[in-house]
Amino acid sequence: MTEYVIETKNLTKKYKDKKVVNNIYMNVEKGKIYALLGKNGAGKTTTMRMLLNLATETNGEIMLFGSKPNNETYKKIGAIIETPGFYENLTAEENLEIIAKIRGHYQKEKIKEILHTVSLDNSRKEYKNFSLGMKQRLGIAAAIMHEPELLILDEPINGLDPIGIKEIRRLLKKMSKENNTTILISSHILSEIENIADVIGVMDNGKLITELTKEELHEQLNKNVEFEVSDIDKATTILEDMGLHKITDYNIVESNTIFLYTNINLRDKINEIFVKNDIRVKKMNLNEENLEEYFTRIINPIELIA
Repeated sequence: MTEYVIETKNLTKKYKDKKVVNNIYMNVEKGKIYALLGKNGAGKTTTMRMLLNLATETNGEIMLFGSKPNNETYKKIGAIIETPGFYENLTAEENLEIIAKIRGHYQKEKIKEILHTVSLDNSRKEYKNFSLGMKQRLGIAAAIMHEPELLILDEPINGLDPIGIKEIRRLLKKMSKENNTTILISSHILSEIENIADVIGVMDNGKLITELTKEELHEQLNKNVEFEVSDIDKATTILEDMGLHKITDYNIVESNTIFLYTNINLRDKINEIFVKNDIRVKKMNLNEENLEEYFTRIINPIELIA
């Protein structure tokens, strides 16, 4: 039986007359990395704030770990929402020591281990002198220091350099696979989300417009086969004889290049027929839409047509 760590039903948040979160039904399975995507103002951060009891829902229901959340529930959660707050005149280690003592689980060696994990173990700077990337690393350290069962991370890799992004990606994957930690994450770096997410939810204008696994996403991505051939007229005649039609099934994009949109599983057979008919195939590529292109297509279909 599937175990859900986060369940929302009809979750709604209104500010004055505007619904910034509109009737959200979300299910996040235990141990999975769930990515919440959307443009600025789509309702992602507000949804996360309601899950953490930082904002009160106007309507609907939230279930965490199978029941309505209480004070004990939130002890099992680590989070970064917007800019993490720390003491400006303290170092990374000193800030984490204070947080650990407040939480009641101070362990000096654990703090050093976490700082090493986020590559801040050699920093002696005060927080006010941190770069944006260092601040994000410290925020992640504070969120995972108590080994939470659920992580809620709003733009956690904002400001990180490519090496830092890779390190955090590796850390989140490890927590998910080895510790069975459930992770809800938002990010504008869609290529990174494509690398780590098990499930993707897309929000637009406060609504969750789609929710799909990585496998389901792959099925929905637009695909085409690119043929670069020596004789475009002969090649298109062969496609027409096979019952394929220009525009709907294929198109000529350059003087010697055909994009095949349908019957993609027949690409090897088509290539073989081309060769048998003395058509040299200089290139045959299977092209697939990436997550950024898919996201743009479903969020802004009118812009793509324009």
